[in-house]
Amino acid sequence: MFTILPTLRRTGLVLAVSAAALASVARADDPPQPRSEAASPAAQKGGRAANPQSATQASPSVAEPHRLPPDSTTKQTLDLPGRTLNFAATAGSIRVFDGKGEPLADIAYTSYQLDGADRATRPVTFLFNGGPGASSAWLQFGAAGPWRLPLDGEGLSPSASPEVKPNAETWLDFTDLVFIDPVSTGYSRFIASGEDARKSFYSVDGDVNAIALVIRRWLEKHDRLTSPKYVAGESYGGIRGPKVVRQLQLQHGVGVKGLILVSPLLDFREFTGTSLLQYVATLPSYVAVAREAKGPVKRADLADVEAYARGEFLADLVKGEADKEATNRLADKVAALTGIDQAVSRRLAGRFDVGEFRREFDRKNGKVTGRYDASVRGFDPYPDSSSSRFGDPSGDALQAPLTSAAVDVLSRKLNWRPDGSYEVLNGTVEGHWDFGRGINPPQSVSELRQILATDAKLNVLVAHGLFDLATPYFGTKRVLDQMPAFATQRVKFVVYPGGHMFYSQGGSRQAFRSEVEALIRE
Repeated sequence: MFTILPTLRRTGLVLAVSAAALASVARADDPPQPRSEAASPAAQKGGRAANPQSATQASPSVAEPHRLPPDSTTKQTLDLPGRTLNFAATAGSIRVFDGKGEPLADIAYTSYQLDGADRATRPVTFLFNGGPGASSAWLQFGAAGPWRLPLDGEGLSPSASPEVKPNAETWLDFTDLVFIDPVSTGYSRFIASGEDARKSFYSVDGDVNAIALVIRRWLEKHDRLTSPKYVAGESYGGIRGPKVVRQLQLQHGVGVKGLILVSPLLDFREFTGTSLLQYVATLPSYVAVAREAKGPVKRADLADVEAYARGEFLADLVKGEADKEATNRLADKVAALTGIDQAVSRRLAGRFDVGEFRREFDRKNGKVTGRYDASVRGFDPYPDSSSSRFGDPSGDALQAPLTSAAVDVLSRKLNWRPDGSYEVLNGTVEGHWDFGRGINPPQSVSELRQILATDAKLNVLVAHGLFDLATPYFGTKRVLDQMPAFATQRVKFVVYPGGHMFYSQGGSRQAFRSEVEALIRE
């Protein structure tokens, strides 16, 4: 999941990575015996069913007297069409220490390892979502794990059943899986209290350093250093993923064979301030939504829009609103492509930000589109108001069933029962995140170039959904097009019907799994 863009634009922050956090998180190890004076994880609320968004007022300096239980490993059998998978499932945590050996946090993970496989040759994939502040439940129970929560159709409701089903599209056939929950997501929690502990993790570099440490420590703990290794990140995972791979290469002596980026954001610069590229990035997805309302759409159907967006549309944008002829021309074209009223498009000079498009596209029916999936529409709670206080019908509805499903699987199937809440999406993290104070917003394109240049055997798969307005596919496409030829030859870019979690659609999930399998078996 991806939540940070509205905050960036609201606060006008100038963002960059922070190097200070690198020195504060030093190593990960097996948990020592807890000391009574440090028995206080932070930013947790009582009750597993707590609303993740309600945590925004919590502070990591507020401690609670509970720790994560010991790791739990259970034997599992998954009966799927044409095959049966026997595997070991482990729910547990890895403790992270500061440079003085003091415990900072317990990072929770869930791993699935196929029985009978040769550890030296069996691939292992480390997966995380984004946010910042999202747990890995979205990828685990939506795409790759052995059990799946239906997230589309009638399943898109807060009151939907949280019962998971065997996942015929699990990746476990061809890779072991380790789902990582960054601190303050899932059951991961602080041990140390105070602002210094929070700053060690709630930053671009501090987060990357912690995740890389956990990956290395898991490999050591499970004797998997010789296994082929892969990293998969969704959404803000597009910033985190390339940086984690680079950190593993340079600081931890761990090579990665492949990187999988799901609905990623690679460069915040397109979506901050007055950048005209934000309108170029979103236009093809706006038109995809309009055309999907009349019938199925695939990316090939948008070739004309992509050409217009990077050509005449961008040229007219650059001319500025002082050029009335160019402004009216692009406004009228945008109205014709999206079906939005021409007068509205002219009033906005054809420059629709995501919130404006979501409100205007189906205003006549009193509905707003989703942000994570704009093909999903829900009722506008304030249809007669200019207020923008409407939620996301494609995202908000998933939090309750996904939270319940994650807690049920961990406690009932995997026999791991932490106290405190499970944070599927924790607003505290985004609210406190330190993006730095340099001149450039965060981006991972530099690291993507570097890891591809450093390792000629590393391949990358980038996958997007057509109707995603949180991280529009065309923004990523434009960024990738600027990379040198040696890099683009090893980066595969695919776009599927669907939104941010395009894998919620059966056909897209199956096609995506096939691409991942091809990457890993290569």
